[in-house]
Amino acid sequence: MTSNGILVTRNGAKINLDPKRGVQNEINFVSHAHLDHLHNQRGQSVLIASKQTSEIAKLRGYVIENYVENYENFTMIDAGHILGAKGLLVDDLFYTGDISIRDRGFMKGAKVPKCKTLITECTFGMPEYVFPSIPDTVKRVNEIISELYGRGKPVILLGYELGKAQILSYLFSHWQPYYHDSVKKVNDLYRSFGIPLNESIGHTEAESMGLLEKKPWLMIAPNLSGRNVFIKHMKSKYDAITIGFSGWAQSSRFSFARGHDYSIPLSDHCDYDELINMIEQCNPEKIYTVHGFVDEFASDLVKRGYDAQPLREGSIDAYL
Repeated sequence: MTSNGILVTRNGAKINLDPKRGVQNEINFVSHAHLDHLHNQRGQSVLIASKQTSEIAKLRGYVIENYVENYENFTMIDAGHILGAKGLLVDDLFYTGDISIRDRGFMKGAKVPKCKTLITECTFGMPEYVFPSIPDTVKRVNEIISELYGRGKPVILLGYELGKAQILSYLFSHWQPYYHDSVKKVNDLYRSFGIPLNESIGHTEAESMGLLEKKPWLMIAPNLSGRNVFIKHMKSKYDAITIGFSGWAQSSRFSFARGHDYSIPLSDHCDYDELINMIEQCNPEKIYTVHGFVDEFASDLVKRGYDAQPLREGSIDAYL
């Protein structure tokens, strides 16, 4: 682990995994287009990324160009996280990027490969983070929406504008939701890649046309806190009720911190049990944990008989 990201050496080649900046004369890999992984990359030497990641990056004001989707013995693996998200298999080493093995609407869970060395994220690498099934989540939320609709209350479903909001748009399309303008832009791009999301108008247009006066209604919006100006406006003018979606909602602290009326566990990452399941499928000899509860998860894996350790900046190991 370096200040620029994860550096792997294979057969004399240096491979940068989700680097903060591309490195000349080395191989660079961008796993997906969430902002904590996204930086301008212009094809320094070899740049590996998916077409979807490049297009989403452009929408978000970043540049990923002169990239390749196929290169020598490098294999991108669908990570099941968001549209275009990939893990990278290099010989006997697999880097997950951000990963989910759970099917969620149109998103299919990752099918992970066998490997000797695994570098895995562990965002929810604690036993308390085990999420309800998707059908149970949909049932619960539909019941909440139905009850609120019966009282004439508009409802706003809140999830990250890239990834979570599109899952919500799909799972709750039968309510014919409006979209926050930022969500609409991403949904439109998803549709251009063949993802079956309903077309709808953005919140600015809906409000200017007076459509939000006709309550109740449903809207999909980014994961904004209760202190956000948009949320305050929707609550004060339309008496809207907010339902926030996040893996962190599994913790009782989430609702209070975000100021949502309801908090529902739903994530584009593996929960704890899914992380264990993913590792069993990979069956690696060595595991490095990155991003999340790295110490706790590595410790749990050691107790389960695995050779695991956190990957820290400056650490060097013969396996890499």
